[in-house]
Amino acid sequence: MQLHRTLWRLAEVVELVPETPRAKSLVLDVPEWKGHKAGQHVDVRLTAEDGYQAQRSYSIASAPEDERLVLTVDRLDDGEVSPYLTDVLAERDKLELRGPIGGYFTWEAGDSGPLLLVAGGSGVVPLMAMIRHRTAVGSEVPTRLLYSSRSYEEIIYRKELENLVARDGSLEVVHTLTRSRPEDWSGYHRRIDDEMLEEVGLPSGERPLIFVCGPTPLVEAVATALVNSGHDPAHIKTERFGPTGD
Repeated sequence: MQLHRTLWRLAEVVELVPETPRAKSLVLDVPEWKGHKAGQHVDVRLTAEDGYQAQRSYSIASAPEDERLVLTVDRLDDGEVSPYLTDVLAERDKLELRGPIGGYFTWEAGDSGPLLLVAGGSGVVPLMAMIRHRTAVGSEVPTRLLYSSRSYEEIIYRKELENLVARDGSLEVVHTLTRSRPEDWSGYHRRIDDEMLEEVGLPSGERPLIFVCGPTPLVEAVATALVNSGHDPAHIKTERFGPTGD
């Protein structure tokens, strides 16, 4: 099984779904895919005509129960890989990938709850896999997502999250916008801070499982604030990436 995860394989692009002006979901058919856990990622490798290769890791957005593997990619203007995946890649193209990778930042419906999920920018992707997994198996574990985006237009999965919340009374989503917001916006409009976490977060006495994913400064600030407010460090799992997003 471990060998299978380290082998590169070709996935075919079945569909490209725009999520925001900068982000797209890549729906992939992966032959002999052995499944994954919500929260895991894959490595994607691109090879140029001159042989130059670039490799990046992308979180899996789809639930383990889904037929297709889905990666959601946020375009970085100075990136090597993401501009190709979001602007050039077409249906029926092939992608080299390997995985699934990672076992620490994962959640299965059989794990205890409640869940507090905190995301910044595209850090919502592995958390969305958890939410989709939860929905697919009919879990009613109380779940709260606090999601920080630069603007309303850059909220990834916005409509899907709205629809899920409308159908599921045990799922709550709270947004905060850090750069611009609509004139009629009544939600938070600043970066996640201690006060916001205290207002939104589940009481520490309920012993929630907490997953935090996003840019390094956000993840470190949130994890520190949660520990200082009394949450058990053993119940806080973090995953971070570079300086993009906030």
